[in-house]
Order: sequence, then structure tokens, then C-alpha cells
Amino acid sequence: MLVLVATVLVSCGSPEAAAPPTYTPEKLQTIKTYRIPIDVARDNMSKLGELIGEQDWVDTRSYIHGPLGFLRRDFRYLSNTLLPDDAEQAKEIAEDIFLRLENLDAAAKEKDAKIVATEYGKAIADFDSYLDLIPDRAS
Repeated sequence: MLVLVATVLVSCGSPEAAAPPTYTPEKLQTIKTYRIPIDVARDNMSKLGELIGEQDWVDTRSYIHGPLGFLRRDFRYLSNTLLPDDAEQAKEIAEDIFLRLENLDAAAKEKDAKIVATEYGKAIADFDSYLDLIPDRAS
């Protein structure tokens, strides 16, 4: 009888609290590696800004499709290495960036400098918000 009571008590006991997920050194190294092309793209956004300032619409569109063409893949790789809550937020911000770049591309096609400038500013802000999600120790 005592064994039965002990078994019931052990099986009905409260579960141990699981430790919250954390970034391991290996995960931080992977993040650091996947962040490299994102940092390069962010640094190169100034070139896109120059093309917009010159109202060089052909090269603006070419730059979006050329040097920035792999951003979707790069954001996906980096986002997938983050902790679940961070990854979800990172994916949402990345989608916002792609929307901004698509809007920017469409406005450049129409030679609408005002919309291009607005979308460029929003893309830069979203880009920086994305990078703020990345753990500092991975930079």
C-alpha cells in the first residue's frame, strides 16, 4: 500500500521548472557567422541611399535586385538561429524590410522620389530594429 501511495505522489508531483532557453557559445558562433552578410548589407544600404539621392532609378532598382537580392535568404538563416521568441519577432521585422524594398522598387519604377525616400527611411529603421534583436555577445 505504501509503495502505491508513494508512486501516486511521485507521478502527480509538480514538474521541475525548465530552465529558460539561452544562447550557448556554439549558437552564438553560428549567429555571428550568419550575421556577417546582414551587416554587410546594412553597411551597403548607404550606397542605395546615394542612388536614391541622385534619382538614379535604374541603378536603384538594380541594386535592390542585385547586391540586396540574397537578403531574404540571409535573414531567414539568421532568424532561424535565434531563440524562439526572438526568431518570431525577427521574421516579422524581416518581412517588413522586404515589403519596404518591394515598395521602394515599385516607386523607383514610377520615379516617385517621395515614396522612394519614405520607404528607404522605413527600411533603414526596420533593418536597425532587426539588428537590435541579435544578442550583443554575437556581434
